[in-house]
Amino acid sequence: MTHSPIQSQILVKRQLCIIRGNDCVEADIDRQGSLLKGIHPSLLERKIIHVDMDAFYAAVEVRDNPVLAGKPLVIGGSPQSRAVVCTASYEARRFGIRSAMSCSKAYRLCRNAVFLPPDFEKYTRVSQQIREIFARYTHLIEPLSLDEAFLDVTHNALGLYAAQIGKNIQAAVASELRLSCSVGVAPNKLVAKIASDWRKPAGLTVVPPEKVAEFMKLLEVRKIFGVGPATEKRLHSLGIRTCEDVLSKTMDELEATLGSFARWIYNCAQGIDERRVYTSRKRKSLGREETFSEDLLNLTRLLEELSVLSRKTSCDMQRRNLIGRTLTLKVKYHDFEQITRSQTFSSLTNSEHEMFDVARELLLKKTEAGTRRIRLLGLSVSNLQEDSEGALEDNGWEIDHQNRSCDDYHLWS
Repeated sequence: MTHSPIQSQILVKRQLCIIRGNDCVEADIDRQGSLLKGIHPSLLERKIIHVDMDAFYAAVEVRDNPVLAGKPLVIGGSPQSRAVVCTASYEARRFGIRSAMSCSKAYRLCRNAVFLPPDFEKYTRVSQQIREIFARYTHLIEPLSLDEAFLDVTHNALGLYAAQIGKNIQAAVASELRLSCSVGVAPNKLVAKIASDWRKPAGLTVVPPEKVAEFMKLLEVRKIFGVGPATEKRLHSLGIRTCEDVLSKTMDELEATLGSFARWIYNCAQGIDERRVYTSRKRKSLGREETFSEDLLNLTRLLEELSVLSRKTSCDMQRRNLIGRTLTLKVKYHDFEQITRSQTFSSLTNSEHEMFDVARELLLKKTEAGTRRIRLLGLSVSNLQEDSEGALEDNGWEIDHQNRSCDDYHLWS
């Protein structure tokens, strides 16, 4: 029997143990119990919590200025600028305003919206306070950004059940910081992250091992980590729209369309994810980008902007004692078509001049610069290594405050 997306969501929610507010029912069960027979072993190894702050930047601003409470609030920049939305309050989201939308479009959707520039220094301070709350329970914390993180609470400091820890974290964030967060509790990172998004805002959703298969079965494939629009389109061409559809196909059928990614998709459709929580993440790339106040056609001006990006990227790398092997140029044209062009350096470097020389060649020879107006330029360097001992570890909580514009600010990782 085929269910509509809405019917599927209702069915899954009926089958889940959903915990919210004070209606907390303990979901951890005896690992030797009969209910766990036939469950994949990896689902019995860990208890993972994913915490996701609710409309974080906007919520912090409302907390600090109660006059904004109840108003559609957009954190980004002036609607007369080329800035994009960093985040929007739930009142603004009701008008269709979303992250990464241009502020000018957000204004057209809601002319009564309040627009504020982001204050990254303040958001970083609050993030550190949130992390201190996490640290009361475990040192195994993997930040994903300023407003979300994974926690491994399998063996936690207080010997509490995972569901209780999730509830405690929500209560502490609310009482101490006057903010709200949504929490997912599950046997792995994949399911925990999906669960935290299940009943936002302020939701607490627990998916114990014996419920994972039911939880995943009717979910749309786009919920799987790594499935973007292009992969989703290929899956739809096979008649695959839900995780249950994935499991109806053979591995040969999946590999013919997805290649080596097929195994990951197949495991995720069953709720299997053996990735561990890492307390520090090795940065994969580092870079800068800038959206211009007007689309640029003049090559001299474009090269000047490229020089600035090279200098900023070089400074970022040197500050972290990093050197890299591959430079990538990102170009977004006036019609929002986006391309990237890459080239490998002859040796590892963080030199501003070497970056600019390579970026200049890519811009002039591998793009339509000079004949087609450009909205955005970006540079990043990947295949990074430490340049010397004592390099600063980037744990995902550090943020660069030099560039205040949400549209211009970018650290690729």
